[in-house]
Amino acid sequence: MYTSFFGLKEIPFSIAPNPHYLYMSDRHREALAHLTYGLGETGGFVLLTGEVGTGKTTVSRCLIEQLPENTQAAFILNPTLSSQELLATICDEYKIRYRKTGATLKTLTDKIQEKLLKNHETGKNTLLIIDEAQHLKAEVLEQLRLLTNLETHTKKLLQVILIGQPELQQLLQRRDLRQLAQRITARYHLLPLTKQEVRNYIQHRLSVAECHQQLFTSQAMTTIHQLSDGIPRLINLLCDRALLGAYGANKQMVDKKIVMAASVEALGYENLRKNWWHATQVKAVAAIGLCLLIISIGYYIGKGEIGKGEQGKAEQENGVQFSANDSTAVVQASDEGQSQNMNWVVETLPNRSLPESVRKLFSLWRIVVDEATSEPCHLASDFDFACYWYKGNLAGFLKLNYPGVFKFIDGQGVAFYGLLSKVDGAKLSFNFFNQQGVDQVRVIDQAWLDKYWQGGALVLWQAPKNNQNELVAVIDQKSSGILLQWLEDHLSQAQQRPTRSVKKWDAVLENQLQQYQRQYGMITSPKADLRTLMLLSNTVSQGLPVFELK
Repeated sequence: MYTSFFGLKEIPFSIAPNPHYLYMSDRHREALAHLTYGLGETGGFVLLTGEVGTGKTTVSRCLIEQLPENTQAAFILNPTLSSQELLATICDEYKIRYRKTGATLKTLTDKIQEKLLKNHETGKNTLLIIDEAQHLKAEVLEQLRLLTNLETHTKKLLQVILIGQPELQQLLQRRDLRQLAQRITARYHLLPLTKQEVRNYIQHRLSVAECHQQLFTSQAMTTIHQLSDGIPRLINLLCDRALLGAYGANKQMVDKKIVMAASVEALGYENLRKNWWHATQVKAVAAIGLCLLIISIGYYIGKGEIGKGEQGKAEQENGVQFSANDSTAVVQASDEGQSQNMNWVVETLPNRSLPESVRKLFSLWRIVVDEATSEPCHLASDFDFACYWYKGNLAGFLKLNYPGVFKFIDGQGVAFYGLLSKVDGAKLSFNFFNQQGVDQVRVIDQAWLDKYWQGGALVLWQAPKNNQNELVAVIDQKSSGILLQWLEDHLSQAQQRPTRSVKKWDAVLENQLQQYQRQYGMITSPKADLRTLMLLSNTVSQGLPVFELK
């Protein structure tokens, strides 16, 4: 309707995945490169994930156009199938003849394997692309893995590309799918477009439609980015309706007012309120709160111990200090029945000390400490461990999955200590020690914890080392090759994928890092911060299976 009015060859903002309109942002280029690499000589599974509308299907179709002539590709758009239905669909896509009635898993599998062998003998590569793969059932994914068992000494005879939303990454973390996860040779998560990329995206699609004039004001494109959150599909919807609105108003340029009016029709009023008001008001308040939180966390983390020379910092926080001079307390059951009901009385006693709790914490790491110490961070550095003084709530502590010495304060303001060594649902098992090392194991509940715990705990962890053999708390673009390789090795093991040699920070490493951060509910960052390193160090076993919190 508006193409002639604006001098366009065709509609530039269709939501159909037309490869000719593919805007190759840096992220899209990386995604295409990952798919191409994954379809190399070795084959196997390739994983492409991203939010709805980020351009995953368009990238895959662009890949298909670039495939060599000796490739036979099949594209499955509806993966909500049973194992038998999937095999039948694969047969249909590859034009494999089979008996429609009475076909079994075995007969369909045999037919597909015959096809794979025939393609291999004639020099053909066989490729299977499954879109919306997050809907695949676990047993169907396992059936796919079994199909890829057919291989030569150098390559798989069937190559599979799985395309899906972020839930697909979580699905592949299941233990019963670990064999499939280990066969993924390349994976990439496609992120939304940035503000500048949205501008470039709009201009690119207009250029492909042979329109070289400016149709959107700068303010209009900024508004489109805010309303769409950088999702290409939503950008297309907004731009298409905005051009229609400008045509109806007989205007040669789309301004902010037209975009806002178009967004009501394209996104709906509820989405408009969510994307616009929430983005400009609620996010601003949240950003301020987040900044204050980050500053607070940074202050506490800055008190933590990483290596020698800073040992005392992890032992002191907000004027609360771990010290052997503390008069300590013991948790005792008032009687056997009350012990079972976790109704406890805290009695002040002079013989409950921090050093014995620390000694037990070291023993969990298979480190025998002969003498009790009130300076655990000094001692930790001697064994190449780092000290971390955690400050927060129980949920945040449990995400680290580390044992820790908790500092409690009784009703009289007297400190006492307990070692959290086991978590079973809502039951927390603590060891409380006297000066002779005799411990009492107590199971406490959240109410007791809220009453006596102020959020402080001491943790030991194995931090990576730089070229100077110093423990570090962050790995980023400026880090040495040995640290970058440590990060890659741990990420590859955690994500169950082949590791690669890394000498410098690149986009692939950053993308894998952000996938890991996203999986564990962290704010994605172009660097591995302290919490990321602690989780990685604990996720990947270093031959020290010393504890497991469940």
